[in-house]
Amino acid sequence: MLPLPPVDFEARRLESRKATSLSLVRFDRNDYSVPTDYAYHPVTVVGGLDRVRFLVHDRVVAEHVRDWQRENVHYNPLHYLALLERKPNGLDFGKPFEDWDLPASFDVMRRRLEDSLGSEGRREFIKILRLLEKHSVRELATALQRAIAIGAMTVDAVGVLAQEGREVPTKIFSLDGRPHLQGHDVPAPKLNTYDKLRTREGGLS
Repeated sequence: MLPLPPVDFEARRLESRKATSLSLVRFDRNDYSVPTDYAYHPVTVVGGLDRVRFLVHDRVVAEHVRDWQRENVHYNPLHYLALLERKPNGLDFGKPFEDWDLPASFDVMRRRLEDSLGSEGRREFIKILRLLEKHSVRELATALQRAIAIGAMTVDAVGVLAQEGREVPTKIFSLDGRPHLQGHDVPAPKLNTYDKLRTREGGLS
């Protein structure tokens, strides 16, 4: 008998499809969204037991939980954020956003932006939503809470706060368990040596 293959067999089905004008791809009697950049594009669908992946030029551009029912439509709101900047009213009336359940800090930020800036406040809020293309919902929700607390009501400020939340604090180097490094004195730097280098011929000027 032949030996077993080195990796487990993956039960899947591959199909070549084309995304519609609504950035939807049909697979196994259901429709799934892909980013709007790929509307009208050929897409390779990889249907597994639990997930459905969508590839363009061998790159995964979308992934959904597989639906074994039929005639359902599955949207990922993140796939339509770029379109919102051109059609901001879609935030309230677009199908992809109907059941989008976001933390309370998102709603607070939107209300405050629209109260102070009107229609431009909605556009600014949509720019903030686009940060979800780089940050998780939890990261952005935390950043929004901090922004609201300090009155930082711009996408640039929220972006900085979201990035700060990702930074890992510098670890303190400990000598514990390193006896060969203990008992050594590190001499203080001699700053006057640098001054001599500056004045020495051929040195820094």
